[in-house]
Amino acid sequence: MINNLDNTQLINEIIAISKEAGKIIMKIYSSNFDYQIKKDLSPLTKADQMSHEFICKKLQLITPDIPILSEEDSDISFETRLVWDKYWLIDPLDGTKEFIKRNGEFTVNIALIANNIPILGVIHVPVSNETYWGLKNKGSFYEEGEKKPEKINVSNETNTPIRITASRSHPSKQLNDFLEKIGDYKIIEKGSSLKFCLIASGKADFYPRLGPTCEWDIAAGHAIAEYAGAKVTKTDGSKILYNIKESYLNDNFFVSNGILEDYDWDLTNID
Repeated sequence: MINNLDNTQLINEIIAISKEAGKIIMKIYSSNFDYQIKKDLSPLTKADQMSHEFICKKLQLITPDIPILSEEDSDISFETRLVWDKYWLIDPLDGTKEFIKRNGEFTVNIALIANNIPILGVIHVPVSNETYWGLKNKGSFYEEGEKKPEKINVSNETNTPIRITASRSHPSKQLNDFLEKIGDYKIIEKGSSLKFCLIASGKADFYPRLGPTCEWDIAAGHAIAEYAGAKVTKTDGSKILYNIKESYLNDNFFVSNGILEDYDWDLTNID
C-alpha cells in the first residue's frame, strides 16, 4: 500500500501496471479476437475488459482508499463522484478502433485526478513497448522498453509548416473547416492518446480536437502534455476540469506547444 502520492514509488507502480496491462492486450491482439458494439456505438473487445479488470485490481491493492473510474465501469452517479477529491481515471484500451484495425496505435491510459485536475498520467503503447508519463511538479518522461527514461518537453520553435496532429479514425468537418483558416500546415494522423504524446515530446505543435471525447480519453495525455510544457485548454482558452458535471463528455479543446500566439489565425467561431 502506498500512502505518499508524490513519491517515485507510486509512478513506478503505475508504469509497471500499465506495462502488464499492455502484455495482456498484446496476447489478445495476436489472436483471432472478436468484438461487440456498446450502447454508445463504440467497439468493445476482450482486451478492453481484461485490461480493465487487471488495472482495477492492481490499483485497489496499492491505493485501496482511492476510487476508480474506468471507461468500462463508468455507471457511477454524479452524486457519488461529486465527493471525490481524488480518484483514478483510466481507459484500459484507448483506441479500440485502431486495435481492431491492427495498426498498433492504441494505448493504456491511467491518470490520477486530484481537485478536478490530472496530477499524474501514464500512457503505455503495447505494440512498441513505449511509455510516457507526467507528474505534477516533476515534469514528463519517455521510456523505450527498459532503457533509461528521458525527460521530454514540447517544441519551443515556431515551425513552418506547423505540425498538426489529428485523429486517424474520427474525422471532423469542424476540423477540416478550421484547417482551412491555417493554410500552411502538415498533418500527422495518429490514433488514441498518442496525439498528446507527440505534442509532449516535441514531434507535433498543435492538436485541435473538434469532436467528441470523454474524460478518460484525455486525462493521462493532458497530464503528460501539460507537465512537458504544453497548453491544454478549451477552445476559448479556459481550463479543462474533470468530474464537475454529470456527463463525461469533454468540450472541444486545444493542445499546443504554447506558442499559438505566434501564428496569425482567427480562432473564433470554431465550435
